[in-house]
Amino acid sequence: MLKTLNGKFFFATALSLVLINSIELPKPSSNFASWLNISNEASARSSGGRGGGGGFSRPSNSGGSRSRPSGSNDGGGYYRSNPGYGSGGNTVIIAPGGGGYYGGGYSTGGGIFPMLLILGMFGLIALFVISNRLQSYRSYSNDSYFASGLTTQTSERDNDTVTLSKLQVALLAQTKGLQSELSQLTLSVDTDTPEGLLELLQESALTLLRNSEYWSHALANSQSVYIDKAESIFNQLSLQERSKFSAETLTNVKGAVRQKEAVIPGLEEDPGAYIVVTLLVGTANDKPLFKDVRSIEELKGALEKIASVPADYLMKFELLWSPQVEADSLTYDELLTEYTDMVQIA
Repeated sequence: MLKTLNGKFFFATALSLVLINSIELPKPSSNFASWLNISNEASARSSGGRGGGGGFSRPSNSGGSRSRPSGSNDGGGYYRSNPGYGSGGNTVIIAPGGGGYYGGGYSTGGGIFPMLLILGMFGLIALFVISNRLQSYRSYSNDSYFASGLTTQTSERDNDTVTLSKLQVALLAQTKGLQSELSQLTLSVDTDTPEGLLELLQESALTLLRNSEYWSHALANSQSVYIDKAESIFNQLSLQERSKFSAETLTNVKGAVRQKEAVIPGLEEDPGAYIVVTLLVGTANDKPLFKDVRSIEELKGALEKIASVPADYLMKFELLWSPQVEADSLTYDELLTEYTDMVQIA
């Protein structure tokens, strides 16, 4: 009996091993495989710097509705619709009989003729006053309507449409002083104020324009979105760029400055060749600021467009660059791996 049980047990075990070996496990997808390789690629990534601030808020006059002149009522009138006559603002009511004009004769007790004369005078005065008020109101209403209409039609700040723009530039590592200049700029401005944010935007764009002879690759994208989705999309764009850094060694976001020491590669590493600078801009514009960039002239135009954004149109901005420190740069392989969408410009 025991031998029979042992034989069945060994037979079941052998059969299980055969079945397990015959099962073919599914191969991981490319996305999953790339996710698994993140830790291996991290050593090839470089430090990054970031500065910025701002946010997307709805306009106070949502929907671009025109403001109504002060003192107006729901019917559009500027004055009282039923002004009172006589003392105390009470309206005088005249009825036939009982002292009124009736049957072709004047009533001697009520003195209807003097009363009609007085009422006629009051009526003329009231008509004159009302006429003047109507004329003044029409003139004021037309002027205010035109001004308000002009504001809502031309001011893109007063609606729920905003524009998100991403402009990315790769420069040759021979661009001396670029990283130090961006670091100094990020530390010197107050990113928690609109003035400081605008200064950071303009100066970073001007820094890139001054080094146009070192441009090698670029990426440009500008799209209009609904304001309720703008913050989420902007943050996604920022996270995508920040994930390419091994560490953020310098940040100044909304006035909070943080610094940490960057790891500089040794001489045994492959020599670097590129520096990548990214501008993320959120503005109150209704239409995209630029189209795709594939030439040096188009890149210059896009940078000039960003640098000339009015102060009241700038809502949110981030400057990112990698590597952050002057002694480091990206290799050609790193540029192809981390910034695959950039195209070479000429």
